[in-house]
Amino acid sequence: MTSQRQHITLTELQHRIKAAVEGALALPLWVVAEVSELKVNYSGHCYLELIEKSEPTRGGTPIPRAQVRAVIWRSQWGMLSSYFQSQTGSALAAGMKIMAKVVVSYHELYGLSLQITDIDPSYTLGEVERQKQMTIAQLQRDGVWDMNRSLTLPRPLQRIAVVSSAAAAGYRDFCNELREGGYAFITTLFDAVVQGSSAEDSICAALEQVAQQQERFDAVVIIRGGGSASDLSCFNSYRLCSYVAQFPLPVITGIGHDKDTGVADMVAHTPLKTPTAVAAWLTDGMAREMAWLDEAAYRLADMAVAATQRARVRVERMAADIERESLRYCDRGSARLAMLREQLVSAVGRGLERQRALLDRAAEVVEARSPEKILRLGFAVVRLDGRAVTSTEGLSGREVDIQLAKGSIKAEIK
Repeated sequence: MTSQRQHITLTELQHRIKAAVEGALALPLWVVAEVSELKVNYSGHCYLELIEKSEPTRGGTPIPRAQVRAVIWRSQWGMLSSYFQSQTGSALAAGMKIMAKVVVSYHELYGLSLQITDIDPSYTLGEVERQKQMTIAQLQRDGVWDMNRSLTLPRPLQRIAVVSSAAAAGYRDFCNELREGGYAFITTLFDAVVQGSSAEDSICAALEQVAQQQERFDAVVIIRGGGSASDLSCFNSYRLCSYVAQFPLPVITGIGHDKDTGVADMVAHTPLKTPTAVAAWLTDGMAREMAWLDEAAYRLADMAVAATQRARVRVERMAADIERESLRYCDRGSARLAMLREQLVSAVGRGLERQRALLDRAAEVVEARSPEKILRLGFAVVRLDGRAVTSTEGLSGREVDIQLAKGSIKAEIK
């Protein structure tokens, strides 16, 4: 059974939406948005995706709030793109914030879109400066503004981590200048995109890789060649500049700004203008180190000579003192030896006299007790078989010899 409700066709609905939208927004409007995608097709028309994001929170990611398709017809694209580039120094590209004059249109098949008829390049330049000032203010509020500058540069500065694009002319200039300097620098490239919408993520990722092996390096160098303010806008982003400000190694920048200084330069330890200037600065620093080492070597040689001379004088003085003291000790020793010799001779003489007296007394005693003297006193010595007899036992009938003072006799004992 067919429904009898009131209805309209989808085409009619789309016609009504188109009439309502275009009727309500009949006049051109100036709209601020970010270009998220941009493509120029074979016919010469430029198709864009415009987006509006929420303000990023600290450490957070902006969230899309609105999005719409836009087009710049071929008849206007050539003029608008040339004028925009001449004023900003950079081609219109994804990632830029623009102020565009748009006409709202609605198509039954393709939906809502904006037709861009004009672009104000001064807004894009102003937005770059606004973003820069916001980043500076946030870094100062975070208390990290001076952190990297407070680090001490190692001496000598020789092991360098380089964040750059391997294909960039600036990187080649840096390597050539460093090589021509004639010093043995140790450089390690951490390849990164340094321009365009992916530059911020790529450089931050490279810095994270360096931080993971920071003990291998003395400092990190971020370099890229010259470019427009828009080309270098990533070096004003809060995330990248916060990485640089809080990086654990001294950061040296050589970002080719024509006139302005990026926030990354402001928070880096040592900002220089170009990659070549960075290489020259490193070479000059090494030359100063070598000069200091040469001067230190000369000073050390002079100090060694002076110390040797002082030591020689001291040794000579000590030798003279030793010789003098030795002679004094020898003289004192000789005198003491002479005195001891005299004392020894005297003591020996006295000892000999005492011994001589003792011997004389002993001789007198011996003389007084000699057998001859005793025999002269009338005593006699009786011997039996050659041995002195001291008892009468067993002598009866025996023949004995009797020794007298003068002569001897034999006798038979009865």
